[in-house]
This record gives sequence, structure tokens and C-alpha cells, in this order.
Amino acid sequence: MTVTDAQLRNRNLLTLAGLGALFLAPLVGAVWLYYGTGWRPAGHVNHGQLISPPRQLPSLDLPLVRLDEGGGEPSASGPTLFRGTWTLAYVGDGSCDAACRRTLYVMRQTRAALGTDMTRVSRVFLVTGNCCAKAYLAREHAGIMVLDATGSPGKELLGDFPPGGWAYSLFVVDPLGNLMMRYDVRRDPRGLLIDLRRLLSLSDIG
Repeated sequence: MTVTDAQLRNRNLLTLAGLGALFLAPLVGAVWLYYGTGWRPAGHVNHGQLISPPRQLPSLDLPLVRLDEGGGEPSASGPTLFRGTWTLAYVGDGSCDAACRRTLYVMRQTRAALGTDMTRVSRVFLVTGNCCAKAYLAREHAGIMVLDATGSPGKELLGDFPPGGWAYSLFVVDPLGNLMMRYDVRRDPRGLLIDLRRLLSLSDIG
């Protein structure tokens, strides 16, 4: 059977159309998903909630009073608080209820899981009142810095933290004093460890 020029031309056109569809189909599908369904790609790999833009925490002129084992003395880290190392911070009542204890546990275990990098991460508990469960903190969280945030310098500092919902929140502060991420420890506690490892591996400071 002889293939006519018309049949050959039609076959070539079908081949071209098939190839065009093969390349255009993903583009058409993506456009439809983006504009037709409202779906959006995640666009990030972090597990915590980014604080955007990051908030530069104030360098306090007056030191906060320490309430842990070094207690009763002004903290030597007044102007340098949240400077020089990465910091995990918790804000809450000093009586440390169940939510506080769970959050501090995640803070402690996450830092310990960093291995040799744990020395690059500090732990800070900013107390908003009712100080303090000192025996519990000394027994379970040795090395954490517990600071009185009830006075004027403390309130100035807390004013830069996102309001409300602090009970289960851990905050990450970079070595330059930028409040940058927030984690709800009930949702994805391992995500905090993953993000911290990534930040420490990429950081040339702290």
C-alpha cells in the first residue's frame, strides 16, 4: 500500500501534536492548580513558624535579675542577652505548670540531641510572674537561665515577642539577637531539632 503525501502529512501533524501535548500538559496542569484551585506549593522547608520580618530584640541597658541557682543577682548578660549564641527561649509563669514543663522538656531534649553543637545553643526562661519552681528547675533543667521579666526592662523585651499563646511555644533567637522562629511543641517537636541542625550547619556565627 502506497502512503500518499496527504496521509504522511497528517501522520506528521499527529506526531507533532502528540509531542506538543506531552510538553504542554504539565504546564497546563500547573496553571490550573495554581489559578483554578487556589492550591499553592509549601514554598519552605522549615518546620517552625517564621517570624517575618525577624524582630531585633533590644540590647537591654539594665540587666534582668536571675532567678535560677545564681538567683538574686543581676544577670551579667544584660546588654549581651541573646547575643553571641543561638538561643531557645520560653516565656511563661514561674510556677511552671504542665504546659511549661512539657515545653521545657522539649527544649532540654532538643539541645541535648545536638551533641557537640549543644554548646552553641543557650536556654532562657523569661518569667512573667509567680517565681519560681526553683527546686523543679534546678533538678530537671540545670543550666537554664531563668530571668525575671516582670520589670520595665523585661516588659520592653517581651513586647517584641508575638502576643499570646506562649504556653507551648519555644522561640529561636539567632546570635545577632533576631527573634526569628516560633514552635508549638505539641505539633512537631522533632521539627525543631531538624531546623536547629540546619541553622547551625549553615551559620558562621554563634
